[in-house]
Amino acid sequence: MSYSQYFENAVIAGRAIAGLAPTVINQVLVDVADAAVGRTEFLLAENQKDLNRMDKNDPKYDRLKLTAERIEGIANEMRNVAAMENPLGEVLSNDILPNGLDLSKVRVPLGVVGVIYEARPNVTFDVFALCFKTGNVSVLKGGSDADFSNQAIISIIHGVLQKHNIDVNAATLLPADRSATEALLSAVGFVDVLIPRGSQSLINFVRQHSKIPVIETGAGIVHTYFDADADLEKGRDIIFNAKTRRVSVCNALDCLIIASSRLTDLPELTRTLGEASVEIFADEASYKALTGHYPTNLLQKANEEHFGTEFLSMKMAIKTVDTFNQALDHIAHHSSKHSEAIISQTPQHIEDFLNKVDAAAVYVNASTAFTDGAQFGLGAEIGISTQKLHARGPMGLKELTSYKWIVKGDGQTRWP
Repeated sequence: MSYSQYFENAVIAGRAIAGLAPTVINQVLVDVADAAVGRTEFLLAENQKDLNRMDKNDPKYDRLKLTAERIEGIANEMRNVAAMENPLGEVLSNDILPNGLDLSKVRVPLGVVGVIYEARPNVTFDVFALCFKTGNVSVLKGGSDADFSNQAIISIIHGVLQKHNIDVNAATLLPADRSATEALLSAVGFVDVLIPRGSQSLINFVRQHSKIPVIETGAGIVHTYFDADADLEKGRDIIFNAKTRRVSVCNALDCLIIASSRLTDLPELTRTLGEASVEIFADEASYKALTGHYPTNLLQKANEEHFGTEFLSMKMAIKTVDTFNQALDHIAHHSSKHSEAIISQTPQHIEDFLNKVDAAAVYVNASTAFTDGAQFGLGAEIGISTQKLHARGPMGLKELTSYKWIVKGDGQTRWP
């Protein structure tokens, strides 16, 4: 099949699903969730074929890996999406104009949503669930690293759609080759918006080459600033959680910034990181403070390239600053505008951090691990937008909609 035929079929499917009753949409999502759990062994077997081709030390390995627990979690997220209120048809505003026209602003689907992603098979389920719930068609271009997994997942989705007599092109998985990416980037007139999910290099490539509108979902270069009066115990727990909960996700901590007056507390602040075998790249001051207190084989001197790196592994940088403003400057220079945090008891510093740090999610005395659609009460997410137009932060159901103006009249005409 030619790529243009894939895209034409997607557009046709969009018209077909436009009239589906909410009850049908919700039942489809529940059925896909049940089918995913019911076919766990099949999914794990296909996923293992992908895992066998990847080095276990590759940061993408953890993102690629499915487990029975993760499949159950994915299924629960789909059930959550099914249970949520559908934003379609929401009247955002309504006015009767002086000429009698009834003017409404109503929430509608974006249309055909293209998603380019790397070794993340869960994205296939997440994108389908969110798009289908909001009346959007999903055109998926997964990476070759996860092709067996993605093919298995789309077969489950298509099986449920066929059971409900719904056009299977409502969820289209393109071939894994590079030519499919090139075709999707040029699908003007077919695909309404394109969302890349993956590394910074993938996002940059899509932004530079796409001929259709792009919503950037981001690489996360994440910082946490430990202020001069920060609580040591809370800080230790927050930093440990942000770094080690799941190192391959975009909200994982990459750089700890610490006030120089608290360097004597750095050994205790990082103690649990050492126990978890986190490799630290420390600037001169923090290296000196940790020498003799942190496992020697895990302590390295930092160079400039370590700041501004998304590690996606058990690695972390430490930067020492003398003032609060130096912390702000460091974040401004290196941030990817994803998630940033401050641990502090100083109200003015907290207020300034919230007002001056430019990121999709800004935290006070909490782990950045919470930047997630489900954690924010959005159900699943299609990605974390790091830009400012249309959507920012976790993109849930409402972020997958646009709006149209509906104008009702009774013979009104307009002349100069």
